Amino acid sequence: MQGSLFQRNSSLTLRLFFCLVICCVLMWVDHRYTHLQAVRHSIDYVVSPLRYMTNLPFAAWDWTSNQFRSHQALLAENERLTEENLALTSRQQKMDVIQRKNQRLRKLLGTAQSIEEHTIVAELVRVALDPFKQQVTLNRGTNDCAYSGQPVLGAEGIMGQIVHTGPFTSTALLLTDASHAIPVQSNRTGLRTIAQGTGHVDQLELLHIPNNADIELGDLVISSGLAQRFPAAYPVAYITDIQRDPGQPFAKVMATPTAALDRINEVLIMWPSHFGKNDSELQACLERLQNRSASQRQIEEALSNEK
Repeated sequence: MQGSLFQRNSSLTLRLFFCLVICCVLMWVDHRYTHLQAVRHSIDYVVSPLRYMTNLPFAAWDWTSNQFRSHQALLAENERLTEENLALTSRQQKMDVIQRKNQRLRKLLGTAQSIEEHTIVAELVRVALDPFKQQVTLNRGTNDCAYSGQPVLGAEGIMGQIVHTGPFTSTALLLTDASHAIPVQSNRTGLRTIAQGTGHVDQLELLHIPNNADIELGDLVISSGLAQRFPAAYPVAYITDIQRDPGQPFAKVMATPTAALDRINEVLIMWPSHFGKNDSELQACLERLQNRSASQRQIEEALSNEK
């Protein structure tokens, strides 16, 4: 038994040695001569498909992995771009709001410069939800020298007047409220009348106009200043409808306010030049308000210069 194993091991050793010798000889011949190139090329034609088939699973795995990684990267990039787009859209919307507000404030500034009386800008902070009350709340109160009966103006025309004041806010009654009336006159003919609110935000009624009065559609109606509350010659409304009934002494005349009362966010509250001349407390308040405004302008100018 041991002899047969020894003979078998010896035979394997001889075979291995013989194969090594043949390999060395073939390598030497291939290195020194070109006789085996044709054989090597022929063998390569046979082995190449086998090599390709052997490498195919690894190549497929690499391709699948790359595709998965690319898909994940695309998903992450898409999510990042979506977030950036939302952020930029939100920022653009804010910029649009600020730009529109600046445009409205510039119009108000132009209006304030054309009025000789003292004015300040106020913002709407609340609108009355009751459809039968045309009222808004402003962010100016007695601390800003606001008072009951004070006129409220917009860039396009008169809006109404303050009817209630608090320390920091005040309530303004719009001229379209059913309880509000303002003396007006036709800008074309000078015909005087009263503009009465109807309870609708886009409609006024001009009272006591005779059937034969010289009025036309599109006529501008301005404040007459006779009540000594609103500034004279300030736009109020345009005549939009005229109904003349021969059986009635007066025509039914409707007008639309020049100010878009349902879309205004900033207004001017005004102190008429004749008001408060004999009121030392109001005069002192106005002086403090003017000094405070001047100080704020100086601070803003200093900050802008630093930038």
